[in-house]
Amino acid sequence: MDYAKLEKAALTRRRVGKALTYTLLTCWAGAVLFPFYWMVLTSVKRYGAYNAEWTPQLYTLDPTLDNYVQAFTEVPLAGYFLNTVIFALATTALMLLVTVLAAFAFSRLRFPGKELVFTLFLSFMMIPSELVVITNFVTITELDLRNTFTGLILPSVTSVFYIYLLKEHFSQIPDELYYAAKVDGTSDLKYLWKVMIPICKPTVVTITILKVIECWNSYVWPRLITDDPSYYLVSNGIQQLRETGFGRENIPAMMAAVVVISAPLIVLFLIFRRRIMAGVAKGGMKG
Repeated sequence: MDYAKLEKAALTRRRVGKALTYTLLTCWAGAVLFPFYWMVLTSVKRYGAYNAEWTPQLYTLDPTLDNYVQAFTEVPLAGYFLNTVIFALATTALMLLVTVLAAFAFSRLRFPGKELVFTLFLSFMMIPSELVVITNFVTITELDLRNTFTGLILPSVTSVFYIYLLKEHFSQIPDELYYAAKVDGTSDLKYLWKVMIPICKPTVVTITILKVIECWNSYVWPRLITDDPSYYLVSNGIQQLRETGFGRENIPAMMAAVVVISAPLIVLFLIFRRRIMAGVAKGGMKG
């Protein structure tokens, strides 16, 4: 038996398999990224040149930033952007406070009926989101909180899934650390802040980023609870621009507005991608 030929054939198969894999991944990446390329390309095309295209052009020899100027001057895009930043930061901060404290209570504190309460808590995940939206809408309306940041933020300050995710990671921390800290006279809040949160920092960062993205892309709830343009978020603002005719008439300016709205999320992911991947990997390796 010629082992050299067998080894050479195996090496060839591995190389062919790797080349085929990278080719498929490259094609898939191109299909995923092409809409973003088309969005940016359209945003730098001149209005007249775009309307004169009988067939779509994959490049432009005369790019312009005038569409970005129009996106901010002809429509209140800056106001939508500011509202979304306030909504995302405030909601995420309150959600982290509620999530961290709830996860700590379910993972470390002992109280009667804890497992039953946690099971009932998880059962809330089975409730259709449409029913929750209806209930929240009625509650916020009765409290006269429509067209307010309070009404926008309150229904989003908790998440059963994030509490469950963080609770599972908190539970992996050895109990001996907690008992040793209690012997030294450390309070629960200090132990949570000094020990548990640093250990589970990748998961906390992942939850934070996911919540910011969720708030940034939120559409249904802000659409229901606000009819005052001064409280519109970027998702509702873009839809409003389209409905009023500006976006339908001036597609390049519309694409410029979309680029401006999408850019913060892309930058956020690029900055924290390692922590996000670490948090996901840690969750995937559990058990």
